[in-house]
Amino acid sequence: MLRGLLASILFVPMRQRSSPRKVSTEQELYASALRALMRRAYSIHEMKDYLERRAEDQEFISPVVARLRELKYLDDARYALDYSNQHAKLRRQGRFRIARELRTRGVPDRYIDAALETVFAETDESTLVRVRVKRRLAHLRGALDQRKIASLYRSLLSAGFSSDVIRAELRGITHGDLPDFTDSPAENENGA
Repeated sequence: MLRGLLASILFVPMRQRSSPRKVSTEQELYASALRALMRRAYSIHEMKDYLERRAEDQEFISPVVARLRELKYLDDARYALDYSNQHAKLRRQGRFRIARELRTRGVPDRYIDAALETVFAETDESTLVRVRVKRRLAHLRGALDQRKIASLYRSLLSAGFSSDVIRAELRGITHGDLPDFTDSPAENENGA
C-alpha cells in the first residue's frame, strides 16, 4: 500500500502551462505589450516573439512594435547597454557571455559591440575576475591543487572572461604554478 501511494506521488504528471490568452484587437495587443514592459525590459526581437504568442491576427504585431519604438519603449541600443552594464557590474560576467546572451535575445551585433565597448571602458575585466576568484576561494575547502585550479579556470571561462585575463589572474594567485590548459570548446567559442 505504501509503495502504491509513493508511486502515485512520484509519478503525478506536472501541470502544463496553458498558452497565453489570445487578443483580437491591436489596442489589446498594445496593452499586453505595455504590461510586459512594466515587468522587465525587452529587446525588439523578444517583444515580437511575445506578441506573436498573444495575437490572434499577426498583422497587428508590426504596428504595435512600431508604436513602441516610436515612443522609445523599445530600443535595442539602450537595452544592450543596460543589460551589459547590469551583467558586468552586478553579476560580474565577462564580455563573451554577455555578448552571447544578447545575441540569443535577438539584439543586433552593432548594438552589442557598442554596449560592450562602453561598459568595459569603465569596468576592468581583471578586477571582475579577481572578485570572482576571491569569492570562490573563500568557499574552497582544502589546498588549492591542480584540479581545483582547473575547475576555477573553467568556471571563469563559462562566466565569459578571456583566457588571457583568467591565466594572468590565476598566475598571481598560484605564483606562476598553473597547469597547462588545453583549448576547450568553450574557450574556442569565446574567441580566445
